[in-house]
Amino acid sequence: MPQERSRPPLHPDARCFSCPSRERTEWCTLDGDDLELLARSKVCNVYAPGQVIFYEGNACLGVHCVESGTVALRRSDGRGGAVLSELVGPGRTLGYRAYFAGRGYAATAEALTECRICFVDRAAVRSLLERSPTVGHAFLRRMADDHDVSEAARVRALTLPLRARTAHLLLAMKDRSSTVDDDGTLRVDLPLSRKDLAAMLGARPETLSRTIRAFADEGIARFEARRVVVPDLDALIDQLEREE
Repeated sequence: MPQERSRPPLHPDARCFSCPSRERTEWCTLDGDDLELLARSKVCNVYAPGQVIFYEGNACLGVHCVESGTVALRRSDGRGGAVLSELVGPGRTLGYRAYFAGRGYAATAEALTECRICFVDRAAVRSLLERSPTVGHAFLRRMADDHDVSEAARVRALTLPLRARTAHLLLAMKDRSSTVDDDGTLRVDLPLSRKDLAAMLGARPETLSRTIRAFADEGIARFEARRVVVPDLDALIDQLEREE
């Protein structure tokens, strides 16, 4: 049997008042005593790359707020494996749909990079929702936004060529983890394996490899391990309208 991972180190001194991601969370409307309750109730942990935050099917005991880092959500594929379904970054809350539905987690959450994540147990979440209805409204908006994003991704997978889907993903990652050199070259950190990248794009790994080679041959983008170098951003954007 695989060895159980050691528990991540505890950081009890983290405060919601100074959290750099709070304004992007559903908790941003809290203030005063309600924000103090959230700060007292949560437990903050640091996860190393590869550590699991929760497993698909496990009972939902609360919600997890991502303060920093990138988390991968993986779903069982029915054949004993798992496929990457979503990347989650700072300001997102994990497990809220399982909490509201009263069911187990629908996916396994794994840290792709070092992550700082705060856990708020069910009792505290319930108390905060009762005290501040605006938090419940914020979660409803998040559900609607997540549904729209999921539908847009499904439409892209059905209607756009792989080149366009690859370009769209790189552009989405640009705002999350990229740097720009003095000459305008864009460097995007991509904490994904080729297999995970293919799963997100709805493509076979070998098909994606051909697209990656074509991007390199045409000077659009070079994939260097877990980093993508884009010499000309306009050339990448042009792929969104190109037909295969």
